[in-house]
Amino acid sequence: MVHYFIVAIQSSLVAVILTALLFVPASAGDLKGKKIFASGCAAGAVAALILAILRRTTALNIGKLNTWILSVSVLGALVFIPLLWGVFRKKLSGLYETVLSYTGAVLAGTLIAGALPTLLLMPSDFILAGQSVFSTEFLLKSAGALAGFLGTFLIGLGVFHAGKGLRPLVFKLLLSAGLAVNLVSQTANVVQFLLARRVIPMIRWLFRIVMNIVNHRELFIFAGIFLALLLPLGLLAGTLGSGKGRYTGEKPPRNPAEARKVRAFIRRDRLRGAFAALGLAVAFFSLTSLKAWDERAVTLSPAEPMTIAGGEIIIPLEQVEDGHLHRFAWNASGGVEVRFIVIRKNAVAYGVGLDACDICGNTGYYERRDEVICRLCDVVMNKSTIGFKGGCNPVPLAYTVRDGSMIVRTGDLEKEKTRFQ
Repeated sequence: MVHYFIVAIQSSLVAVILTALLFVPASAGDLKGKKIFASGCAAGAVAALILAILRRTTALNIGKLNTWILSVSVLGALVFIPLLWGVFRKKLSGLYETVLSYTGAVLAGTLIAGALPTLLLMPSDFILAGQSVFSTEFLLKSAGALAGFLGTFLIGLGVFHAGKGLRPLVFKLLLSAGLAVNLVSQTANVVQFLLARRVIPMIRWLFRIVMNIVNHRELFIFAGIFLALLLPLGLLAGTLGSGKGRYTGEKPPRNPAEARKVRAFIRRDRLRGAFAALGLAVAFFSLTSLKAWDERAVTLSPAEPMTIAGGEIIIPLEQVEDGHLHRFAWNASGGVEVRFIVIRKNAVAYGVGLDACDICGNTGYYERRDEVICRLCDVVMNKSTIGFKGGCNPVPLAYTVRDGSMIVRTGDLEKEKTRFQ
């Protein structure tokens, strides 16, 4: 549950924050601007749903589609930032507000289309891992993902209201900085795809820069959190108000009623600021301390003794009949250690498979509270399905029972050694 709570926050937080900030200028305009922005967000959500379906049901190159979305988002940011500062106001004349609205809508739509597929695919990932939609594990993980998304939505709501309370100049600076930070990350992802496809010639210095950015993308999330945190902190400090004279005294109250109204504005904005700041602090904690706890290393149990004779591994059945996970290791050619696990499923059947799966690789499995868990994705294995293909199940390994012992052929392990290299 905690793992998917963190994944939901990590995959959606920046997109939610930037979309919330983009909505501030749209909400300040007329109804047409609001409808344009809402249409862009709706289009992004539909695109995300289509991408999720294609990713799950087809063999299309989704990476290429994602790169197109990122490219549109990059171009949108490059156009929107100058528009935000009024660079083309005179040239566009009466069309300025409309162009700004459409550009912001496209930018918000691409942000949503890039972030939402990961969230939409989470329930299907649980099902592919062999979990029933009625199982406790499925419900807990779905609840974690939903809580993470709702948390980021509430953070976005707080950031939106905080942005409305800021002075226009301060707001423009923070929004431009947030878009610029995200622009660097998105551009690196696009260039990485183009380098991999040799569309751009492999230039070493460019490759190093791109990989440093891609491998440290969490730093860009933290930068986004920091910039977003300046909005509510400014309201709480009472120094970055919207320029309406509520905090600076530029327009002192003319009567007691107006003074009470000003104090009400201050209390409201500070409350909203505190709400947004608290949400961002929780997000930062989730992506640092809570994530470190969730990803703490799990030590695999040591390999147990076994007998090797004539190309066969011989394991006495009494050694593995307690219903717990037993791990074994055999050295293949080239010194590659091939691990496999054995667990008794019921009175007549054993689950035997490699200590690896087709999805998560050779990270291995461990036992927790009488459950077999994938060390990488934290999925709980259904013991009855161990020994069968599918989802995150261990890769099946053939065995026979002879004279009270389980027999595994070393040749079968030799064929699978590439999984452990």
